[in-house]
Amino acid sequence: MTPEQTLAQWIEQRNTVVERMLAGGGKPGLARPEMVAGKTGLEILQAMLAGTLPFSPIAETLDFSLIEVEPGKAVFQGTPQLRHYNPLGSVHGGWYATLLDSALACAIHTMLPAGRAHTTAELGVNIVRAASHTTGPLRAIGTVIHCGRQLATAEARIVGPDGKLYAHATTTCLVFETPKPG
Repeated sequence: MTPEQTLAQWIEQRNTVVERMLAGGGKPGLARPEMVAGKTGLEILQAMLAGTLPFSPIAETLDFSLIEVEPGKAVFQGTPQLRHYNPLGSVHGGWYATLLDSALACAIHTMLPAGRAHTTAELGVNIVRAASHTTGPLRAIGTVIHCGRQLATAEARIVGPDGKLYAHATTTCLVFETPKPG
């Protein structure tokens, strides 16, 4: 597939996902404990994609969205905008870090049974190519390296439709039991 074909596919896939989320009633917000009780991490993320659970408010702020999930993998797509620039005139490192952290954390979340959650304990980010408001959509692809009872690790990459690498990251997350609702 050419980069142009990949770009067209990415745009169409994101539009389809966002339309489905909104049609299902999805909006940014926080899921109440009773909304996720009894669901695995993968089921929670699938419910977000279906629009039956709220998605993260930061996704609107930084113009990115969850695109797909499967066990051990999560894909986000984002487009850097001028509003994401730092005062020096480039995309703020926090934009890359947040997109990567989302892909990393959600990849880990896909592996968690019901009643378990996680939090980022360590995040290492390497930006290797500058993105700009003219770059167009980029994808962060997160994959699990290890998911244990107390610790999980993952890696992610931000790539363009041409396959060029923009940034990569690793994470260590603490895994814990969630409080029972009610």
